[in-house]
Amino acid sequence: MKTIRDTDVLVVGAGPTGLALGIDLARRGVTALIVERAQTLFPGSRGKGIQPRTMEVFDDLGVLDAIRAAGGTYPVGMIWQDGRRAGEHRMFDAAEPSEDAPYNEPWMVPQWRTQQVLRARLEELGGEVAFGREVVALTQDEGGVRAEFASGEALTARYAVAADGGRSTVRGLLGIGMAGETVDPHPTLVADVRISGLDRDNWHVFPPGEGDGFLAICPLAGTEDFQLVAQFPQGTAPDLSLEGIRKVVAARSHLAPESVTELRWASDFRPRAALADHFRSGRVFLAGDAAHVHSPAGGQGLNTSVQDAYNLGWKLGAVLRDGADAALLDSYETERRPVAAEVLGLSTRVHRGETRRGEATRQLGLGYRESPLTRETRTDPGAPRAGDRAPDGTVTGVRLFDAFRGPHWTLLALGDAQAPDLGARIPVVRGPAPGAYGPGLYLVRPDGYVGWAGDSAAGLPEYLARFGRC
Repeated sequence: MKTIRDTDVLVVGAGPTGLALGIDLARRGVTALIVERAQTLFPGSRGKGIQPRTMEVFDDLGVLDAIRAAGGTYPVGMIWQDGRRAGEHRMFDAAEPSEDAPYNEPWMVPQWRTQQVLRARLEELGGEVAFGREVVALTQDEGGVRAEFASGEALTARYAVAADGGRSTVRGLLGIGMAGETVDPHPTLVADVRISGLDRDNWHVFPPGEGDGFLAICPLAGTEDFQLVAQFPQGTAPDLSLEGIRKVVAARSHLAPESVTELRWASDFRPRAALADHFRSGRVFLAGDAAHVHSPAGGQGLNTSVQDAYNLGWKLGAVLRDGADAALLDSYETERRPVAAEVLGLSTRVHRGETRRGEATRQLGLGYRESPLTRETRTDPGAPRAGDRAPDGTVTGVRLFDAFRGPHWTLLALGDAQAPDLGARIPVVRGPAPGAYGPGLYLVRPDGYVGWAGDSAAGLPEYLARFGRC
């Protein structure tokens, strides 16, 4: 079997998770290869909602402007009854932007377009995706990981990441179990279509009739397409053809079948929630849907997945490039698995109508206060606490998100707090505390969370020594 190359990190799967991880590794100078068994990127709209926390991640990764240009805001829901507009339905609780949280609402971008944006950024940084590479075997030892492909080729890497979806081949090869539940036993059809006779100012909702499930048709921002979602009775096999979709539209709405002029992509699924027993086996990590599968109702799956990559990327960089102890990588599962479990519960509650989409689904409140990487040394800590997301703000004319942007740590010395000399690798921002912060020292991790907080610098150099050449 021919070994095609060696690399620092093998990423299996070129969805949003794998592409975001590839970007983060590339900007850290870590050699990585993303392999994808398909011949192209995923073609559908499936994960279309970018939550505010993920917008902050995309800001740091250098793709926010492109994501904004590719999408738009969510339209107001419109309920239809007997061919008439029966009233508006607000899909999300409203939130105003603020200095500490400038991205206040979900941003709609079809998944296929998000992936195009991420791939372009990856290639800009010198990364690549190898298509048509299906992993069929995986072995590892103390030195690294060897992956074998259906093509008869092989690759060796120091670490590997399974970002290959809910039916993850790599997770199966590792023998990691995944426990969960069926959130809804009713089959659901999702399709990208072209439709005439519907405005693009509303998310059109047709409540279920006798014997039928609901139908929802949402204009996809930045495209001419609509995403169609239809629920079916248990035991039904949805017809994914153009004619099948036309029949559903005609039966459940006032539209004629020929109103559906084009079918661009279609799939069916049964909403479920599942969590992998472990997010790591030796030198192989699980991320994204390979680690957790969500109902799409809460718009959480893609976002949680991208944030897995964002958490893992800086840690791999610290170990592979900055000389940090490999034990740092243990914190990936410690931090991300509880978050995934919490968000899975949220997604399920939203699906069942027990929770509205609002503050929790924006994901700004998620954090790592219980992490072994978190050190809160203040005697009377205020917000933010160590482990919390580091809010935005302005300090002596410097926007904090601008200061945080990049693969580095950042030290905030606010109020009368005195900052030690940490060298050129860790920029220091000094000045009065902005609205979301109290006075003190805040060491902000490369992924935008407060790792260490203190009234003085006592213990700070020792904390940083754990992460290599910071």
